[in-house]
Amino acid sequence: MSNAQQTEKMREGNGFIAALDQSGGSTPKALRLYGIEEDAYDGEEQMFDLIHEMRSRIIKSPAFTGEKVVGAILFEQTMDREIDGIPTATYLWEKRGVVPFLKIDKGLEAEANGCQLMKPIPGLDELLSRAVKAGIFGTKERSVISAANPAGIKAVVDQQFELGAQVLGHGLMPIIEPEVTISIADKAEAEEILLSEILTHLDALPEGKQVMLKLSLPTKANLYKPLVDHPKVLKVVALSGGYSRDEANAKLAQNTGMIASFSRALTEGLSAQQTDAEFDAMLGEAISSIHAASVAG
Repeated sequence: MSNAQQTEKMREGNGFIAALDQSGGSTPKALRLYGIEEDAYDGEEQMFDLIHEMRSRIIKSPAFTGEKVVGAILFEQTMDREIDGIPTATYLWEKRGVVPFLKIDKGLEAEANGCQLMKPIPGLDELLSRAVKAGIFGTKERSVISAANPAGIKAVVDQQFELGAQVLGHGLMPIIEPEVTISIADKAEAEEILLSEILTHLDALPEGKQVMLKLSLPTKANLYKPLVDHPKVLKVVALSGGYSRDEANAKLAQNTGMIASFSRALTEGLSAQQTDAEFDAMLGEAISSIHAASVAG
């Protein structure tokens, strides 16, 4: 796989990143939204088989190509599995022209100072080495900010960039994701503090190093333009964060240079009960609308 080609694909950003990285805690909900209730499977093994079938169906759909989807974020088990006998990351790049990423965080700590840091990630170096061998381009790691608390936000960004340095050390591209909860009263204030903290860390990055950023859609349109334009940022992507697809698309279109990295907003309306023609048509509409919003700026 050509790292340079993948870097260029992300830099151009003519599309969006599909977040297909639901893990153990969020998989039952993702399956339920897909029309598969919890009584339809027995235990984690069957549950992960079903979610892999769902992800494979999405990835193999005629609508899911590098023309509009520039990247996809995978769960560790998805990276370790195959589609049509081909390792998932290889299939994404070689068959679909989509750059593969890996979710590496293991969930969140309890809230402190209005924020949730990432839990420790045991065996991270081993996981990152496996990711490189599997053809993964980059990683994604999520924290949560639920208050405009300067100490809490600083701790989140400090941890994110510390982890990002470890990822960069393996030759992978980190997607740093300090998510701001969209429902909090002081969201705009939290975003201003977050912007300042991120800029401080970007300026301290070694020359020649870049990261990607995954951020909640800001209250103030184009707030994150300084990050979009920063030489040490390859791409800024937006999470849907609980907004419906239509809401998320409308907000995204107001932010120049940001592209989508949607999960639930991408799969909204897809069902295991749909025929392949119905499934492909609905997914195609979703992909087209998210792509349009991503390139609107």
